[in-house]
Amino acid sequence: MRVEHDFLGERELPDSAYYGVQTLRASENFHITGIKLGIMQSFVASLAYVKKAAALANRDLGAIPVDVAEAIVQACDCVVRGELNDQFIVDVIQGGAGTSTNMNANEVIANKALEILGHPKGAYHIVHPNNHVNCSQSTNDAYPTAFRLAVWYELQFLIEQIEKLSASFHAKSDEFCDVLKMGRTQLQDAVPMTLGQEFEAFAVNVMEDAARLREVRELVTEINLGATAIGTSINAPDGYPELATSYLKKITRVPVTLAEHLIEATWDTGAYVQISGVLKRVAVKLSKICNDLRLLSSGPRAGINEINLPPMQPGSSIMPGKVNPVIPEVVNQVCYRVIGNDVTISFASEAGQLQLNVMEPVIAFCLFQSMSMLTNACSTLREKCVDGITANAEHARAMVLNSIGIVTSLNPILGYELSAEIAAEAMHTGESIPDIVRRRGLLSEEKLAEVFSIQNLMKPKYITSKN
Repeated sequence: MRVEHDFLGERELPDSAYYGVQTLRASENFHITGIKLGIMQSFVASLAYVKKAAALANRDLGAIPVDVAEAIVQACDCVVRGELNDQFIVDVIQGGAGTSTNMNANEVIANKALEILGHPKGAYHIVHPNNHVNCSQSTNDAYPTAFRLAVWYELQFLIEQIEKLSASFHAKSDEFCDVLKMGRTQLQDAVPMTLGQEFEAFAVNVMEDAARLREVRELVTEINLGATAIGTSINAPDGYPELATSYLKKITRVPVTLAEHLIEATWDTGAYVQISGVLKRVAVKLSKICNDLRLLSSGPRAGINEINLPPMQPGSSIMPGKVNPVIPEVVNQVCYRVIGNDVTISFASEAGQLQLNVMEPVIAFCLFQSMSMLTNACSTLREKCVDGITANAEHARAMVLNSIGIVTSLNPILGYELSAEIAAEAMHTGESIPDIVRRRGLLSEEKLAEVFSIQNLMKPKYITSKN
């Protein structure tokens, strides 16, 4: 064991621990989610990137000794590689506007730097968590800068999975291009289409969201590094904000820029609200598609049954042979959580007061959870559902030929009122639309065959003549 102190007193820590006394206190105070910071690899790595950029800028400006700065840089590289994730033990939701997270990083990096220099952990007169690792910084600029970097990375992961999901839907649209089926509005028969057209609409719909996410991702490239406590850059040497930002851009290859107004940038959380709003858009649209997949596969004998989802597991503890659409169902649930997270982010962003928003930890937790869950959901939906979907082509075609909806093709020839009369008769008698037209002698056999040909039902053309 070793003893460390802060202004509240002394505490014992395991000598093997890279974290220090302030991290220990935070880990004892915040038993909220049970999720430790170390699980959020992108965020931990981003914190290390910020500390590395700060150390390099402070070295150049003479704010910290060169050997200390170089040891901090090496320690940050270890954190980026994930070697010390188990030392980030603070709960992701915490009071203090992220101070506990920042100090967890400062202490871990300080003690790793001491080890690199050949000194024991806790020898803070050589490398100090606050005086050296946190030099020219405050939680209020280090934490949000790291947060924004991590959001940039996580959004990229999500965009990649959305693009793959769209490609999977597109592949199915090609596979199903000749599968005739009934289109539906208000859950009622509408007019014919192909299953390929339906899946191509899914592909386009999903790809639109990838584009929207790329647009909104640019919002997190504006950072407030060097703003320190409230945006006045107190305790930071002249030129530090610009130099640290330049180093961060070089290290991460993320196109970060320094905010023009650091006081405003220190309390503004509008970017998170907008990103969350786009994530909600993704969730709403993805859930709608999953609803469609569940409806189209319903049955198998008492539902629509136009497609078959891959059977993933037995669906009932009492009904033998039942298989449920478990993959679309779990994606639906992810989407509901993302929508709920958006509400939390909205309220937490509104709760900012004066020069700081102290609710940023819950904003970060919800935003990271939404991105991570959507990323996993898109991957799961593609691999375990969409890629394995098959079509019941003959069944879908038979429903079209027996439907009332094909009467719409007669509107330009017979007019709306006569077509509606034929539809009502078909509903009442159970007779098919072509048989009624044939029995009444309303169209020649050649015209009837043209109007209700499979080709015309799949790719309708404008037909007016009765002959």
